[in-house]
Amino acid sequence: MALALDYVGINLGDPMFRGVYRGTRHHADDLVQVMRRARNAGVDRLIVTAGNLKMCRQALDLARDNDDMYVTIGCHPRNAAEFDRFRGGPDAYVKAQKAFLIDPANKKKIVAIGECGLDYDRLFFCPKEIQLKHFHRHFELAEMTGLPMFLHDRNTGGDFARIITENRGRFKEGIVHSFTGTQDELKTYIDLGLYISLNGCSLKTEENLKAAAKVPLDRLLLETDGPWCEIRPTHASFKHLKMTKEQQDMYKPRAVHKERFEFGNMVKGRNESCTIGQVLLVLSDLYGMQPDDLAEICYQNSLRVFFPQELVDSEENK
Repeated sequence: MALALDYVGINLGDPMFRGVYRGTRHHADDLVQVMRRARNAGVDRLIVTAGNLKMCRQALDLARDNDDMYVTIGCHPRNAAEFDRFRGGPDAYVKAQKAFLIDPANKKKIVAIGECGLDYDRLFFCPKEIQLKHFHRHFELAEMTGLPMFLHDRNTGGDFARIITENRGRFKEGIVHSFTGTQDELKTYIDLGLYISLNGCSLKTEENLKAAAKVPLDRLLLETDGPWCEIRPTHASFKHLKMTKEQQDMYKPRAVHKERFEFGNMVKGRNESCTIGQVLLVLSDLYGMQPDDLAEICYQNSLRVFFPQELVDSEENK
């Protein structure tokens, strides 16, 4: 099956993919096997999410060693306090972000600005006031580069929508990543011309499924947000997950606890890119579509957002 690419929302820089959980090593580095399973599942390109300057450097180092890997450049809302703590302050922080963006060596590897936005569910990471203070700096980067924005919104009481509305003319395309909002919020984002990216966390409840079913197909993207946001048996989406043996081998390979790690197996509780096929199958069942057809639609949407030149070149070569 030709899959929609896992273009957004894979956090391959997370230490879990190196065998380290909460600062403690539990098993050997198996990132190569994680990437191999992704490719076996039909994922032929990966966009690694970067949430601060350190992660940007790590993601770029990883992407330079892999032709099928690309990165985002931004500051996750939970890390927004780094703007103030940075030597030289917020302006110096933005200057460091811009340095990644203007480096010719990175030109073909950076494909989005973010992850950026607001997160009021986890204010223990960063106070609301600090997030609001620095979110707008990412519009400056998007305006400078013309790159799409990879956006984060969690329980923001209208603040996220207001800021996006105020700055909508400053960026071309935007993706609301890991969407878990209401149908009303969905309508607001669609009216703003944004894309909606869904993963396991987007499909937990019946209300989530009702909202997911309303996403226009020409605005739909798929993701995993690994190592988080897996589809679980307790989720409302699970009843829609119907797999053949071949699909299970690709999208839900055998998993073991990290304490019993074996090369070649997934780790229980650590989501991976190969599971994007599960998201596809759930949504295909929800929409009453063939998985191949939905995969192709999402694939084309992904190209339109992140690799528009490929579509131009394809048309010219017809």
